[in-house]
Amino acid sequence: MAERAENAAGAVKRRARVKGMSCASCSSRIERVLGAADGVAQVSVSLPAETMEISFDPARVTEADLAAHVKDLGFEATFETPSESGAGEPGRLNLAIEGMHCAACSARIERVTRALPGVTHAEVSLPAETGLFDFDPGQIDPEAIRAAIRDAGFETRVAESGAAGYDAGAEFERQAEEKRRELADQRRRVLWAWAFAAPLLVLSMGHMVGMTLPAWLAPDTAPLAFALAQAALALPVAWLGRHFYLRGLPLLLKGAPNMDSLVAMGTGAALAYSLANTVGIGLGHPHLAHELYYESGAVLIAMIMLGKYFELRSRQRTSDAVKGLMDLSPERAVRLPDGRADGRQEEVPLEQVRVGDVLLVRPGERVPVDGVVLSGRSSVDESMLTGEPIPVGKAEGDAVSAGTLNQNGALTLRAAKVGRDTMLARIVELVRQAQGSKAPIAELADTVSFYFVPAVMGIAVLAGLGWWLSGAGFPFALRIFVAVMVIACPCAMGLATPMSIMVAAGRGAQLGVLFKGGAALQAAARLDAVVFDKTGTLTLGRPELTEIRLLDGAAGRDESALLALAAGAESLSEHPLARAVVQAAGIRNLTPPPAEDFEAVPGRGVR
Repeated sequence: MAERAENAAGAVKRRARVKGMSCASCSSRIERVLGAADGVAQVSVSLPAETMEISFDPARVTEADLAAHVKDLGFEATFETPSESGAGEPGRLNLAIEGMHCAACSARIERVTRALPGVTHAEVSLPAETGLFDFDPGQIDPEAIRAAIRDAGFETRVAESGAAGYDAGAEFERQAEEKRRELADQRRRVLWAWAFAAPLLVLSMGHMVGMTLPAWLAPDTAPLAFALAQAALALPVAWLGRHFYLRGLPLLLKGAPNMDSLVAMGTGAALAYSLANTVGIGLGHPHLAHELYYESGAVLIAMIMLGKYFELRSRQRTSDAVKGLMDLSPERAVRLPDGRADGRQEEVPLEQVRVGDVLLVRPGERVPVDGVVLSGRSSVDESMLTGEPIPVGKAEGDAVSAGTLNQNGALTLRAAKVGRDTMLARIVELVRQAQGSKAPIAELADTVSFYFVPAVMGIAVLAGLGWWLSGAGFPFALRIFVAVMVIACPCAMGLATPMSIMVAAGRGAQLGVLFKGGAALQAAARLDAVVFDKTGTLTLGRPELTEIRLLDGAAGRDESALLALAAGAESLSEHPLARAVVQAAGIRNLTPPPAEDFEAVPGRGVR
């Protein structure tokens, strides 16, 4: 964010869409140029959102002048009118949404919010459990959007936090910890559910594989004991899976059934019918012992709980790539209150670092913020940004980025961008947005899932009634009803595309490939040619020694002996070129002599 210390009286704030940006240097260049323009008080450009927020004095500079400046840089800026943006400042609400369990849930939230006046865009990610909503503050406020989502049966929490510190990492860790607790709780529920469902399945179905029950438990000789034993095993499973009923039935009553509604109706019907027959057995109707379907309800609940557990675990693992990127930023920084490397030093949490602070980065440490080198010389590994394995020499006046690795010299730098404004934070946000974005084909899956659940319920009722009216008997018709209700699950259809996007975006980030969203991934499937701007993109990412050429002064010397000497000199260096020389000597089974007086010269080599 570029700011100027000037009187902002009379300044207005406008928002513009910026087209043509392809990397963080593009947005930085726009901020730098516009920030220096006469009349501009503040400018902030978001690469992931492709937007620009700018405060300026309209008496000194106009929107047309600013758009012209942007055009001269090779980009296109389109300013939104006050009517479009609600007094010149449109709103964006980033929510964490709890309670979604299938694609019908996310599709319902999108439909409900898009129908609200003033909401211009709504995108909900089921795997990430997030929602992004653009709205006009002049027509609707964020609380009204959250209230509409709450009325639809879901809980929300504002996920967007301030930009002062690097709170994105803290927010991510908090969410990850919640997911770990949820996963552990669900694992316990699944284990207990199967501890009851497995013996229930053996008790009710064992006779099909030749197993016999003792006389005191057999349905023909002890029908009531047989029924009560099944009830005692089935009801704990229903209690462990009570969330299906607590979530599914209210949504069904609201006219917005989801996957939980299918499970609740199907298994609930089987359990209720079985309980009624158990009462009938106690009242003197022993033949009803052969019309118990406790195992249908309980085993189906246990199986669906197991599937939900595996789904949650896979969703949690997709966030590992984002965590790996966040781990590149150190948690603390060394601040120099006096502004001198030989002055007082204090170690502070990263979120306390502000723009303009002077920091010390020792050899082997990662750069905490984006900044400019004030003093010192070193080589900095920027491969996490550029993919190039060769460190870049840094000296006074050079820019450094957060997350890059300082190698062999101490650097004193002045913080230029901190927190969410650093290039690393923007990359993390870009990856998270890409993971939560939707491919065009996902819209079709969401639409189908929205209508799929009520359609399945209708088909289940018709199938059950059809068999019953055809004379097949109520028990058989009930089995058909339960089977259609529970087996026809839209989760696989609604989760396949978003889960694929999350995995692809996360794995791509681990390999240094960033995707802007699901649409780009879907379009990539149709590529038949790729153009690379540098050969380094296609290599192994590390240098190797391929050839040795002797200079005139070394003519006649033994090549292996010279390589051994070079490897001895380079053996104490961590530079990728040094490691390539040492590796080549090892491949040739050479024994490098030890270096007695070693010195690494940043940007030059070793002495």
